[in-house]
Amino acid sequence: MPVSAKERAQADLVLTRLPGAAAYPEPGKWDDDDVDGVDYLYRKDTILTREPDADRVVDAIIRILREAEPPPVYDDAAGPPPTSGQADREPRIPRELVPGTRSVISLTVESARISLLDILDRLDRDVGDGVARLDHVVYVCPNICAATEPIVVPPGTDPVPPPGLNACGCRPCHGLPRPECDGDGVFISIVDTGLIDDAAVGHPWLAGVGGTTDPVPGAGTTSTIGYDTGHGTFVAGVARCMAPKVSAYVERAFDYVGANFETKLPPALNDALSHNPDILEFTFCATTRADVSLTTFDDFFENRIRYIKGLVVLAPAGNDGKRRRTWPAAYPEVISVGALSASWRDRAWFSNYGKWVDVFAPGEDLINAFPAGTYVCMEPPASGGAPRVFEGMAKWSGTSFSTPVVAGLIAARMSSTGENARQAADALLRLAWSQAVPGLGAVLYPGQACCEADCCRH
Repeated sequence: MPVSAKERAQADLVLTRLPGAAAYPEPGKWDDDDVDGVDYLYRKDTILTREPDADRVVDAIIRILREAEPPPVYDDAAGPPPTSGQADREPRIPRELVPGTRSVISLTVESARISLLDILDRLDRDVGDGVARLDHVVYVCPNICAATEPIVVPPGTDPVPPPGLNACGCRPCHGLPRPECDGDGVFISIVDTGLIDDAAVGHPWLAGVGGTTDPVPGAGTTSTIGYDTGHGTFVAGVARCMAPKVSAYVERAFDYVGANFETKLPPALNDALSHNPDILEFTFCATTRADVSLTTFDDFFENRIRYIKGLVVLAPAGNDGKRRRTWPAAYPEVISVGALSASWRDRAWFSNYGKWVDVFAPGEDLINAFPAGTYVCMEPPASGGAPRVFEGMAKWSGTSFSTPVVAGLIAARMSSTGENARQAADALLRLAWSQAVPGLGAVLYPGQACCEADCCRH
């Protein structure tokens, strides 16, 4: 079916505000009956490969371009061909190492007669599937946006789930006392949109959380609500509600409508690791051409993550409501998190699902910190309607928010048991499978950080 009005608005916004972005299928085909949504977004005129493969990929691209754009034929009667420009010179393919990576090479490919996607189809045949890939667009809100726009809640509304729930959620296993289940001494790095100024004002559960500044509009202004407005702050708030004493830092990696090219993220990823976190939380993902992994993240996992003992990485499964894999959630090194509905009894309507999703946690109608201000909607049919006035809190839904529920549970457990992040995550996943929902999979609930699958099940 044609691309929906909501998805069309989301994709148009990214294509308009992220210079160099392109979509597959292209916007001119969004009304076709055989189109099932926007498949992926990418940087036009850019191909990624790894350094050992760069020479043969460039050689193959040159062959493809020469076949598509043969040198001009000159008429002898019109005089000799130009000598300075060398009419039949090889196509030029500029290359550079992607900053922050060890071996990812970016190739700039421009052609008037053959599309970048057609070139990649040829490269798959000529040099091997996936050797050359796109520079994909990733989003802090999977499927280009969160499942819903933020919703106004009355002043004074408390967070949902409430802070500190893990401290009283389970009795000590076998009656043995444990330290507080609150995340004390644990560090989470969150790669997102940054943290709003004075986040702790009116949000005491965010006291002490640091981060790169997220320059969202403040009180006294009226602006269009962005898909990324306050996203990092909301995520940090959810994690802190699960683990009130966990140390956290929100790294800003997105400057354009909560979306950016994967090649722009490595510096932020490296900065996030520079804090020596126990838990690394990505609250973004992407769909890709042929469902291949992200080249820059392949490099990141191979050269950075694999050498950090005990580190746990989490990412949202995405909000497409489909089985399709998203990245980086689908990496085997990542705990992929889907969303439960507001009843906590079944899958949220928007959550991706399938065997590749490791665990589900509450992700619908959560309430947490949001920048105060007056905003107008972006999504139809409410777009252009009456402004919404937020007073520091919002109700929001998405797998981006079920992910910090699980990250916070891991942090809270670590402080109580003395386990490292990997050990704590493994214990909680065992608990999650012991209470799996038929037809869905493993589930975790707030309050279960210090529960045990063999003796403290609810």
